[in-house]
Amino acid sequence: MWIIINFFIYFPNSRVFYDKRISAEVPGDSLGDEFKGYIFRISGGNDKQGFPMKQGERKRKSVRGCIVGNDLAVLSLVLVKQGEQDIPGLTDNTVPKRLGPKRASKIRKFFNLSKEDDVRKFVIRREVTTKNGKTITKAPKIQRLVTPLTLQRKRHRLALKRRRAKAAQEAKAEYEVLLAKRVKEQKERKADLKKRRASVKA
Repeated sequence: MWIIINFFIYFPNSRVFYDKRISAEVPGDSLGDEFKGYIFRISGGNDKQGFPMKQGERKRKSVRGCIVGNDLAVLSLVLVKQGEQDIPGLTDNTVPKRLGPKRASKIRKFFNLSKEDDVRKFVIRREVTTKNGKTITKAPKIQRLVTPLTLQRKRHRLALKRRRAKAAQEAKAEYEVLLAKRVKEQKERKADLKKRRASVKA
């Protein structure tokens, strides 16, 4: 879970985060009793001028370093582990998943499906109201879905590749035969020319 906060207001004892780098994990016990058991990971932030925190950036642009200090205005945290008590307005309510996964392998993982199951039946559809007031359902296009048509196209591509490779081999063989013939003819021509010159001299 991502948390983007003005951490000087939300955490009065924000000195816990000082001198920590991006991707450092901070236990919530040091922030107060309400954060007992929580673990936060620092993922970024902005300083008071609006410059973002960056990890080892080698560019000609104004950025802030990756170490947390008192010049920060906003600090981004990732909730790694949830503690004993709920944080009001943050972890006390669960937001339903609006969009489901699109990739076929991720749909299988999400619904714990086997390779034999039809992924198209498990796509999460959502209701959308049009401008006319009509309610329709929308579903994402499944990515990397292996269907008989995709397999047929793959077979066709491979067949074309094999055909081209075979044609190239045959063309190479024909060229080598022709080249050998031309080299032989050239040698015969040279030998014939030598004989003529020798006969003229004699």
